[in-house]
Amino acid sequence: MSTLSSDTLLTVTDLRGSAPSDSTLRESLPRLDHADSAGPEQAVAGIISDVAERGAAAVQDLTERFDGVRPEHLRVPASALASALEGLAPEIRTALEASIERARAFAADQRPQDTTTRYDADASVTLRWVPVNRVGLYVPGGLAVYPSSVVMNVVPAQAAGVASIALASPPAKDGSGLPHPTILAAAQLLGVSEVYAMGGAQAIAAFAHGLPADSAEGLEPGLDPVSLVTGPGNVFVATAKGQLKGVVGIDAEAGPTEIAILADGTANPDYVAADLISQAEHDPNASSVLITDSVDLAEAVKQPLAEQVAGTKHRERVVTALSGAQSGVVLVDDLDTAVRAANLYAAEHLEIHTENAEAVAQRITDAGAVFIGSYSPVSLGDYSAGSNHVLPTMGTATHASGLHTATFLRAQQQIRYGYEGLSRVGAHVRVLSDAEDLPAHGDAVDARLYPDTENRG
Repeated sequence: MSTLSSDTLLTVTDLRGSAPSDSTLRESLPRLDHADSAGPEQAVAGIISDVAERGAAAVQDLTERFDGVRPEHLRVPASALASALEGLAPEIRTALEASIERARAFAADQRPQDTTTRYDADASVTLRWVPVNRVGLYVPGGLAVYPSSVVMNVVPAQAAGVASIALASPPAKDGSGLPHPTILAAAQLLGVSEVYAMGGAQAIAAFAHGLPADSAEGLEPGLDPVSLVTGPGNVFVATAKGQLKGVVGIDAEAGPTEIAILADGTANPDYVAADLISQAEHDPNASSVLITDSVDLAEAVKQPLAEQVAGTKHRERVVTALSGAQSGVVLVDDLDTAVRAANLYAAEHLEIHTENAEAVAQRITDAGAVFIGSYSPVSLGDYSAGSNHVLPTMGTATHASGLHTATFLRAQQQIRYGYEGLSRVGAHVRVLSDAEDLPAHGDAVDARLYPDTENRG
């Protein structure tokens, strides 16, 4: 293995001719090095403790400290939500409504059906899907404004039938003490009326522990704890979700965004360059990786990449992300190795720009979302495809899923047996409970089948 110098922004790792094992291939893939930072674990633990102890007053203090504004009211007034929607630019409203319509159609189709297994007329087991009672949805602020994340969080929760939805987003940098008006407008458009001006670890802590009404002025009737928290966020949000897991359910501990592009010599270099840049503009720590068996493509991407980076609005952020250790080009011998590399990388977003892209996609087992063909860019999925953009990062797509309707559902088992049904398996329960030295388990069955205690056991 050798790393080739390149005049592009992306480091090229050449694995051709090496027949790498899975282990070598995995280690050679560009990754963000989390070991270089101590992480905010101690700071986040302090934030969580403070919110649990002092409630809304702590959230206000922390918001002032981190966001530079002290919200007069943590809960956004209904009038502010209505005003935000009223003032929303018509073209943005139309675009949001189109995204909502497609997302709702996809979310509705995902809802699993209850199933009942009947063993006989007197014995059955049902798997019933029950919505989470109450959820807290987090919409990040930071480097961008994300009304799309309102859609991605709210729509599947509503499709699941969640009765109580609370949404939190940091105050905007306009000094109003409220989340960005486009965030508020999206919430109003979706019918979410419980919205809070709070972000970061303190928002996750508030969702988990609740905020008593008397812990600050203007918080009537208080914030009730939620059962589940979903939504992307920065490292403080992810760390808080990890530390509060168990107190509250979480979807995932998300990291910076990732795109991997699996491409061969048929790929359009302009499209590949544009898509690598599109995710790099999210975050200086974003990962943009091209996996290809084509040296010609790797060379052809250089010029459009440099030209497009030079003209993009967030050039500095993009350059940092593309030149980081987490981004690069991986050259392999053939498409089989490229597919293997893509599965080992387990990207949040994986684009496939190859001949017979549909067939290649069927070989992908590990990815948060797969974008198939030249006209399915990740940015489509970020907004208007109908899919969800809250997806597993940092290789967790090997075992985790993106946000979907079933995220907000619990599978509850219901067992219905009558006397005849129980009598057919009662002896098995007796044998197995005795084998495990738990005879009272068998006694509970025998008490029903053999009311005469002399016959039990």
